[in-house]
Amino acid sequence: MQYKDYYEILGVKRGATEAEIKSAYRKLARKYHPDVNKTKEAEAKFKDINEAYEVLSDKQKRQRYDSLGANWQGGAEYTPPPGFEQFNFGGQAFNFGGQDFGGFSDFFSSLFGDMMSGQSSGRRMDFGGFDFGTSAQQTKTRRQQPKAENLDVTMTLNITAKDLFEQKPISVRFNQMEKCTQCPPNGGFCSACGGTGIKSEQKSIKVKIPSDVKEGQKVRVKNEGKKDEYGRKGDLYLIIHLKDKEYKMDGSDLTKDIEITPSEAVLGTKKDIQTLHGKIGIKIPPKTSSGQTLRLKDLGLPKKAGGFGNLNLHIKIVIPKNLSEKQIELYKKLAELE
Repeated sequence: MQYKDYYEILGVKRGATEAEIKSAYRKLARKYHPDVNKTKEAEAKFKDINEAYEVLSDKQKRQRYDSLGANWQGGAEYTPPPGFEQFNFGGQAFNFGGQDFGGFSDFFSSLFGDMMSGQSSGRRMDFGGFDFGTSAQQTKTRRQQPKAENLDVTMTLNITAKDLFEQKPISVRFNQMEKCTQCPPNGGFCSACGGTGIKSEQKSIKVKIPSDVKEGQKVRVKNEGKKDEYGRKGDLYLIIHLKDKEYKMDGSDLTKDIEITPSEAVLGTKKDIQTLHGKIGIKIPPKTSSGQTLRLKDLGLPKKAGGFGNLNLHIKIVIPKNLSEKQIELYKKLAELE
């Protein structure tokens, strides 16, 4: 088996933390995923990245790999990593360079138990700072129930004032990449994932958003994350962004801009405005300045305890774009009087 330096593949140091390994994997996976990168080299690179992460993200697999290199799973045709040809285990030297293996098979039998021979020697060996048990039952349990990877999914979700006002479940659509569970066990080509080991699936779910949700709040949707080959499911986390073209949201209160002309500001006016509660008529008093706020009670968003917040109308004085010559002359006379 040819040696692959998983640390070099992910671009991390041998002493990298779990967080550093996960961060490096995510960056490379996004860069070389076949849905994003269409080059011929990307597919092979993507497979190496996933293989490296699968080993280095699991503590037990990483320990075996650090000690045994390419033969971390146990097997024949072993090609040692550079500098690993000679290693001393408990005072007994094994030559891995291809000449003298000595008690090599006994060493693997005691190390992996039933993985190699179907029997347990009951011995424990400590080498290189690692202590490997050889109980057949322990080894079998580790293989059948490996440590669960992070199956949670996090994404952002834009929410409008209308979404919160109607209080109906919101449709959330997203693409989700999962480990392919249909790949042939013998390593043959998989038509389900194209040989990448990863499947991209589009999902659509309905989510009820709390009416008192805040900007940046994280909403958890249980069991809607990724799923592994053992049927374990992660959760979906939605990071809420309050985003609306018409309203500014502050708790249950809303703020909306209202434009009036200079003459309307001076003389006062009546206007019909559209709110989430329907169309209403309002009266803007004379001598209203730009930047003033008119507060309309109970025309905002639903409150958690019942009732509604307020709708604040922010006054903006704007100059009409198409002024006639007569209107401009009147403005000149007005300026002379000021």
